[in-house]
Amino acid sequence: MRIYIIISVVVHVAAIALLSLNMAATPKPPKQNKPQGQPIKAVAVNQSAVAEQVEKLKQAKEDKRLAEKKRLEDLERKLKEAENKRKAEESRLRKLEAERKQKIEEKKKADAAAKKAKQQQKVEAEKARKAEAERKKREAEKKKADEAAAAKKRKEEAERKRKEEARKRKEQEAREQAELERMMEDELNAENQKIGEQRQAQILSEMDKYTALIRATVQRHWLVDDSMAGQQCQLNIKLASNGFVISVDNGVGNRLVCSSARNAVLKAGTMPMSADPEVNQKMRNIKLTMEPNL
Repeated sequence: MRIYIIISVVVHVAAIALLSLNMAATPKPPKQNKPQGQPIKAVAVNQSAVAEQVEKLKQAKEDKRLAEKKRLEDLERKLKEAENKRKAEESRLRKLEAERKQKIEEKKKADAAAKKAKQQQKVEAEKARKAEAERKKREAEKKKADEAAAAKKRKEEAERKRKEEARKRKEQEAREQAELERMMEDELNAENQKIGEQRQAQILSEMDKYTALIRATVQRHWLVDDSMAGQQCQLNIKLASNGFVISVDNGVGNRLVCSSARNAVLKAGTMPMSADPEVNQKMRNIKLTMEPNL
């Protein structure tokens, strides 16, 4: 950092010295002394020559101004070049310093990594030793367990064979018993099927009967008009065991038909119900398709 300050001081001193020399070298205009007591004589002047002389003086003055301007520009350029060199040198030195610090830091990291690697090697070696000891221990335990398992397997195989023979005997006895029971069950099922078919037909007939009675009950309370012709609605009705209407949904079908049919169900309030318990249970949740009688 000290060298940067020295370079800066030298550059500025040089600039001041150049400016001082320039000012000293600039000629001062000569003083014109008027003669005292001399009579003024009239002189014939050539206007063309005077104009030419004036132009030369102007040109000389302009040339001097341009030369001074160029000298100052050259001086400024040199100062800028010197400043740029100073900055470049500072940048180079900063870069060298940064590289030096980076190398020091990298060496520290490398030393730390090497130390850590050495410690890790020791840890890994210890882990490998323990793992080998553990492996040998597991092998010994496995060998002992395998021998015990083999002995147990031989014993279990003998027991399995004994049980298999007993199972086969029981299965044979069970097959014979099952065949006898199947024959008896077939005879019973045939009888029950005959009775069940008769009962099912009776239930379906009873359900059809009460479905028709419920539909007729709804029709009696249903207010219909000609706009409903050809339309229908399917209602889902839930009934109590005595036929009381618990609920009725909004129905599926023509909106007007469904709305008026639902009102008819609610207006009826109670529907006919069978006294047969099985039929009564099946009729508690029914789907009823309604078409207006026009």
